[in-house]
Amino acid sequence: MIEGVIITPLKQISDERGKVMHMLRNDSSVFRGFGEIYFSCVYPDVVKGWNRHKEMILNYAVPHGSIKFVLFDDRSESPTKGITQEIFLGSDNYCLATVPSGIWSGFKGMGSDMSIVANCASIVHDPDEIERKDLFDPYIPYDWSIQHR
Repeated sequence: MIEGVIITPLKQISDERGKVMHMLRNDSSVFRGFGEIYFSCVYPDVVKGWNRHKEMILNYAVPHGSIKFVLFDDRSESPTKGITQEIFLGSDNYCLATVPSGIWSGFKGMGSDMSIVANCASIVHDPDEIERKDLFDPYIPYDWSIQHR
């Protein structure tokens, strides 16, 4: 696992009317401030990424659908420099993925329906605070195709 990435199982409260899906509270050990909440929708087999934030801490949860969330650590002082991590988020694994700044990330829609990714970001979006790379940039050693293992 990449240094500083925290996976927190999330509570769901279900009854005959539906359910409540928790995401993040201000008394959580991973909460580092509130900037904004936004939702990113992704169709099956579509990939969004690579992005790296200079300051923003990501707090991702997937309340609908499922994604493959991929991280790459190239932080110079990190003990996990060079490590790639996959996290499957969604109804089968409803949890919060907290990602510190400085880590490359991207995600791929899985399954047969559009997925909704919620991010409770630590700061407000700032286009000067984010870096981007092409999905197939060889700098990040990751293949987005299906891996039959």
